[in-house]
Amino acid sequence: MAKSQQTFNKLEKEKKRLKKREDKLKKKEARKAESKEKGLGIQFAYVDHNGNLIDTPPDPTMKIKVDVESIEVGIPKMEDSDFEKTDPIRNGKVSFYDTSKGFGFIIDGENQEKYFFHVSGLLDEVTDNDKVTFELERGMKGMNAVRVKKV
Repeated sequence: MAKSQQTFNKLEKEKKRLKKREDKLKKKEARKAESKEKGLGIQFAYVDHNGNLIDTPPDPTMKIKVDVESIEVGIPKMEDSDFEKTDPIRNGKVSFYDTSKGFGFIIDGENQEKYFFHVSGLLDEVTDNDKVTFELERGMKGMNAVRVKKV
């Protein structure tokens, strides 16, 4: 004869599960009754002129009219006058160049910054202390000198 599949442990788990379900239903009904007693309906949150949430309507005299045309989304376009100020061709001097490894550094004549250059960016052969013209491009580790030409 086989044993019953219903063990004491299974019975206790089933009782706990049913009790939990009943408690959940009671809490749900209590919340419904409480919300009916309050009867507040939909509550509103207002935003004042500083952008803070408040429970009273904001003062209409503090309202500011914003012109839709004055709102700029994104980066402002560079005007022609701004573009002329940034000359793409710069002057400098080669401070270090290793021909075997194929790279070097140029010191900018205007701001004394050092810029990396690679042999692939050379238009003429250069050596240390040569005066050169170059353009800048963003590389993986910062600005790189490209189109390097001896003066």
